[in-house]
Amino acid sequence: MKHAYVFPGQGAQFPGMGKNLYEQSEAAKELFDRANEILGFQITDIMFGGTDMELKQTNVTQPAVFLHSVILFLTTPDLSPDMVAGHSLGEFSALIANKALSFEDGLRLVAKRAEAMQRACTINPSTMAAVLGMEDAKVEEICADISAEVVVAANYNCPGQLVISGSNAGVALACERLKAAGAKRALMLPVGGAFHSPLMEPARKELMQAIEDTTFSAPTCPVYQNVDAQPYTDPEIIKQNLINQLTAPVRWTQTVQNMIQNGAGSFTEVGPGSVLQGLVKKINREVSTNGIS
Repeated sequence: MKHAYVFPGQGAQFPGMGKNLYEQSEAAKELFDRANEILGFQITDIMFGGTDMELKQTNVTQPAVFLHSVILFLTTPDLSPDMVAGHSLGEFSALIANKALSFEDGLRLVAKRAEAMQRACTINPSTMAAVLGMEDAKVEEICADISAEVVVAANYNCPGQLVISGSNAGVALACERLKAAGAKRALMLPVGGAFHSPLMEPARKELMQAIEDTTFSAPTCPVYQNVDAQPYTDPEIIKQNLINQLTAPVRWTQTVQNMIQNGAGSFTEVGPGSVLQGLVKKINREVSTNGIS
């Protein structure tokens, strides 16, 4: 049986995250202090003592979740993944866990990604919505019929739970039509923009150069990447998939299914919260799940 390690994305943050880790581990303290230097501001002040609202700013949220996951992984002894994956932002954490990226380079890319996404949200005011209780194909069909606005499937989280993303008008109209077509719920999400949609193209272009200029190493195990849910070990392909991730959907359902098909019987979520453990169980009840948080 193979052991998969998975890493959460934006939305898993909570006030006080990482504080115990910082206080109880000298190795963790060193990494947090180094992160403050790299970022050029005291992210630990916001993580440990900031409000929920302060933590929700994209330029804070993404590095905060990344740091919590990665520092937990690096300071917990005897973790040896056979395969890794991360949900959206979590893919960067996964690439630290399989040694494709260094801690410093990973953090710089995450900070760049967060800033680029924040700017893209300003250029194109946009949003996302969670759709519950409807087949993926039906959601895709309804979104495709709204041709005057941008609205696409963005996160395939588990069967019966899909997040759509696009312009404010496009997502609002899609929600109306989805509910009329029988969706249990179509719920607008409190997010800053249309992540994983064509509206993130300005951010993709910004991040592309930073990723291309960063050295990626041969990983110690495959990373299952969001764009197509397939396992990769070639650093050049991994880089290209990371670039394309910003405007492509997160295929989490397919990722977990492929990991199980390739031998994963146990999933460990590393980082804040337990959302991914819940999604894994909804995708396949037979596998075991646990978390390091």
